[in-house]
Amino acid sequence: MVNRLTRDDHSKVSAAIAQAERSTDGEIVAVATELSDSYHDVALHWAVAGMILVLAGAAWQPDCLQSWFALLFGGWTAAPTLGELLTFLMVLAVLKFTAVLLILKYMPLRLLLTPGATKSRRVRRRAIALFKAAAERRTEGRTGILIYLSMGEHRAEIVADEAITNVTTPEIWGEAMAALLAEVRDGRPADGICAAIEEIGTVLTEHFPKSRDNSNEIPDKLIEL
Repeated sequence: MVNRLTRDDHSKVSAAIAQAERSTDGEIVAVATELSDSYHDVALHWAVAGMILVLAGAAWQPDCLQSWFALLFGGWTAAPTLGELLTFLMVLAVLKFTAVLLILKYMPLRLLLTPGATKSRRVRRRAIALFKAAAERRTEGRTGILIYLSMGEHRAEIVADEAITNVTTPEIWGEAMAALLAEVRDGRPADGICAAIEEIGTVLTEHFPKSRDNSNEIPDKLIEL
């Protein structure tokens, strides 16, 4: 479903981070993952929608329900009772619910049926959680920044620590995001991450130039989840 990152890709990203940090006190963390969420709730919502569709169809065309019953159980029996029809309807609804859940175990289809806004929110939420764990307040000057790539959703986020957000705006990372996603779309996620690192390094150098006593506070490596 996604392009896996190789050992060479990891080395390439590590080198790009080290190069970018040579001229800045900023600390760059790069994280890549296949998916930010399992979207089980999305599959459940579609399954419920399928079940409701069966019930709505029976309410709209109740004669069809009797026709289906006769088709399955033979036309020579007595007319079904109301209880039999309702039981039959319940079985149909449950079967439709189960069938949709099973079909949506296929992740590419589940992702296709997941609204774009939902994917964006889940990717952003995961990026912030990882930033808090891997970069937030882990530098003396609070100059950590996270590049997060979620390859299955084709989405990325850049999350920065307090000192960086005080002197920048989200719009300033537009070129870094564009460079990242352009390479990812062409099947080169590592090159995209490196391009984003270069752009981010330029911004960090402008606002947080390298000081003499600055040490490497966060390892220069790609974290793959």
